Amino acid sequence: MKYALGLDFGTESARAVLVDLASGAEVATAVHVYASGVIDERLPAPNDDVLLDPDWALQDPDDYLAALRSVVPRVLAETGIDPAEVIGVGVDFTSCTILPTTADGTPLCRLPELRREPHAWVKLWKHHAAQPEADRINAAAAARREPWLPRYGGRTSSEWLFAKSLQILEEAPAVYRAAERLIEAGDWLVWQLTGVETRSSCAAGYKALWSKSDGFPRGEFFAALDPGFAAIVDDKLSPDIRPIGDRAGELTAEAAGWTGLRAGTPVAIATVDAHASVPAVGVTEPGTLVAVMGTSTCHMALGSTLALAEGVAGVVEDGIIPGFFGYEAGQAAVGDLFAWFSRYAVPPDLHDRARREGTSVHAVLEREAAALRPGSSGLLALDWWNGNRSVLVDAELSGLLVGMTLATRPAEIFRALLEATVFGTRVVIDSLVAAGVAVDRIVACGGLPERNPLLMQLTADITGREVDVAASRQASALGAAMLGAVAAGTENGGFASIGEAAAPMVQPHARTYRPDPATRRDYDGLFADYLALHDEFGRGGNDVMRRLRARRARPAMGTV
Repeated sequence: MKYALGLDFGTESARAVLVDLASGAEVATAVHVYASGVIDERLPAPNDDVLLDPDWALQDPDDYLAALRSVVPRVLAETGIDPAEVIGVGVDFTSCTILPTTADGTPLCRLPELRREPHAWVKLWKHHAAQPEADRINAAAAARREPWLPRYGGRTSSEWLFAKSLQILEEAPAVYRAAERLIEAGDWLVWQLTGVETRSSCAAGYKALWSKSDGFPRGEFFAALDPGFAAIVDDKLSPDIRPIGDRAGELTAEAAGWTGLRAGTPVAIATVDAHASVPAVGVTEPGTLVAVMGTSTCHMALGSTLALAEGVAGVVEDGIIPGFFGYEAGQAAVGDLFAWFSRYAVPPDLHDRARREGTSVHAVLEREAAALRPGSSGLLALDWWNGNRSVLVDAELSGLLVGMTLATRPAEIFRALLEATVFGTRVVIDSLVAAGVAVDRIVACGGLPERNPLLMQLTADITGREVDVAASRQASALGAAMLGAVAAGTENGGFASIGEAAAPMVQPHARTYRPDPATRRDYDGLFADYLALHDEFGRGGNDVMRRLRARRARPAMGTV
């Protein structure tokens, strides 16, 4: 028997999935919750007197290694298989998550002299405190007519590598000087596994403005932002970018000791978590939008030619599936938005009802929301509780709920939030289609589709497209395992390409949701009202959201 191991590092936890290459069966799964989780209020003890400003989101890189030491031995122990039968390892990582390190890969936050410096820690994807730097990058790129800017829909994000790096330079120049490497966490983890620093074309293309044809932006552009930023590519990144599916190296003896795997096991180049899901749900050609739905949602599509769509988070040649242009867009708050509402905005009597019924608040809300007709609540929301990732690419935007009265009930608000997230998805689809990217159907995967059938039906009704729910509940990890099998190569019992790996490793879809024509017509009118609000508050008609954020009390980051 031959197996591949997929390692999936998410926002709150990491998981390992062991996959039988002959049948595609996921024979074992293990999950490890990060001890420090998302660090967004204060640094971990004993430095917890160091406070963080709003919009910060950090992590501890040692949580990633602890997860590695936990999940891999557990799946091996559960199955009892011979580690020699694991022929390849693939890694996916939530992105853009970056960390500053020394030249040998030591995270700066491990150094005693920098342990209390927030900029020395990992900046998670949802760290949005670099929005002013992103604004400057966008303004400079537009003024200079940088040729790479249209590939990112005309705007880059505060979530990406250069905005976060520029923030380090300007707010903590000593940390920037000490950082001999600024690296994606996925690339860093592969470095720890193999002992070799490699950089992924997926992460570099979507999160660091790199392209296969042109490389990174020129030094003159970075110098225009800050003279001290001019040499960032040469000094702190790497021009050696490797395509997904390539072998990064082999497992070192030290990493084999952490995991219980065999030293010398091939390890694939890292990829972004959402992008790993695309081959895992069987999408290897154009025409399908893959929606990876969890705390946020990432939308991926393939095209045979380069198209420039408004507000995409990037189009990268070979970025998702070799041989195609891969398009990425997304929404920054989906599962996080529903969790926020369930936790903070639901009255005690609904919590009591859920306890009496032995179910969750979310399940009660969904049941009651499903009984409502489209538009019957008179509510309409904008889904920007964590800013807008696509198509406006602005972390300074915020949520909005219109139409409340004294008769408004929690399930009505909940349904309005569900509808708003799907309206946001429809904006993304319309942008792709207008640019010439085919979106004939949708495949949904991630944590939400299995748990929220109402959201899936709304997606079908509002977009007018069939929605298939992927069979795997761990699509990102499965995709990582597929890349591990490709990195192993046919000589080791793996596969020659991602397409070849998909044939035996992808299971049939679990369920299909079909749009109801009458409901679609009802939602067309509500969507038009959503677009009016979207453009009024998101395209400069009314900047009240940005003004309110500017007025929000912002304690100086420091100590208590």
